Amino acid sequence: MGEIQNQPFQLSFNTSLKIDFQGSRVTSDGGLILVRELDERLGFGELIEQHLTDSRHGKNTQFSFADLLRQSVYSRLAGYEDVNDAERLCHDPAFRLIGSEKVWDRGAALTSRLQTFETDMLAEEENFAGLGRLNRALIAKAESVDSPQRVVLDMDSTELPVYGQQEQSAYNGHFESTCYHPLLLFNREGDCLAAKLRPGNVHSAEDWEELLLPEIERQQELGKEVVFRADAAFAKPEIYEALEERGVKYAIRIPANDSLERDILELLTRPVGRPSHKPAVWYKSFLYQAASWKTTRRVVAKVEFHLGELFPRVGFIVTNLTLSSRAVVRFYNKRGTAEQWIKEGKQAVKMTRLSCHRFRSNEVRLWLSIIAYNLGNLWRRLVLPQRIGNWSLTSLQQRLVKTGGRLVKHARYYWLLLAESHLTRRLFASMLGRIVGLSVPSG
Repeated sequence: MGEIQNQPFQLSFNTSLKIDFQGSRVTSDGGLILVRELDERLGFGELIEQHLTDSRHGKNTQFSFADLLRQSVYSRLAGYEDVNDAERLCHDPAFRLIGSEKVWDRGAALTSRLQTFETDMLAEEENFAGLGRLNRALIAKAESVDSPQRVVLDMDSTELPVYGQQEQSAYNGHFESTCYHPLLLFNREGDCLAAKLRPGNVHSAEDWEELLLPEIERQQELGKEVVFRADAAFAKPEIYEALEERGVKYAIRIPANDSLERDILELLTRPVGRPSHKPAVWYKSFLYQAASWKTTRRVVAKVEFHLGELFPRVGFIVTNLTLSSRAVVRFYNKRGTAEQWIKEGKQAVKMTRLSCHRFRSNEVRLWLSIIAYNLGNLWRRLVLPQRIGNWSLTSLQQRLVKTGGRLVKHARYYWLLLAESHLTRRLFASMLGRIVGLSVPSG
């Protein structure tokens, strides 16, 4: 049945049911329209014009620069990890409607055009540098709406495995894989402020100053107090000194050694008596100076005895915070949310999809994923109602972005008729109201 071209399919189990395919009028990503409204409110289009340059001339401008960038970013936000998906998405109503008016009927860019845009146009030196500025300017728009006086910065590196002959990929002994090893800087709201793609075999803290110091300077110029957290890979005296010179508070884990353990020897003996099901936890603060340090610094130790474990769990944090030892540890432990944000970037916006041969092309792809991640995170923290404000980006994709819809064109208007599931009319109205209510300064 259904062999006649362009005729609906009829099924034997229900003769009253007919099936047809109308891809140009039906979308499964209707929730992207809300993100597009937020993007408009934050002035994303103006930021594209300010920070990126269109080098095309003549008839080679069928699609505007902003349309191409939005298609690249929004496809990642919707979970499409490869430009090959553009072959199908170019006819999708949601991807047509997020572009400029001339794209609405004609359709979005095909794979070949999007490939050239990402690997050639955005890879130009001026545009590549502009991607980082664009990303930071987008977050600055959100900071003008909702920004605390105390800014907490979290820095971490991660593994992005590769499976081909990508330039500058290398084997990393810690991760036991051939990979890239990017460095990422977040604030405590989950925004990715800066990033750098690096070869797979560099140290975790390599190029820390390139990302961290400009951000500290930016925040301090705004009169903000800055606090920095990082794991033991960033336990370097040059980092401590740079932070202290700038008046930045920090809490950085340091690896255990014999000297440190001698300072807490009295805490390493298991308490006598029947062990409790609840871990026994002890804290101690003391001054310590490693051989490579020019001065003594405060170190906070945490010792935990767990039922069924022979040896205690011991951790050390070097800090210049004046909080109690327990408060320092609790503050440092919140750094784990940065690892969660990195995981969201990998799973939701396909940060791991760096399959180009050229290193610069993969740098561009990483930036596009980060901008997509930040748009999703800004949607979450500025627009979502409180009861769903803790949803992961993957949940946002599956429950809100993946909303079915049908596009109907009338003489004067386009109607996008959305299916009501997780994204209900009431929730849509609530989020739209929050977007309209954002007091974003112009310019």
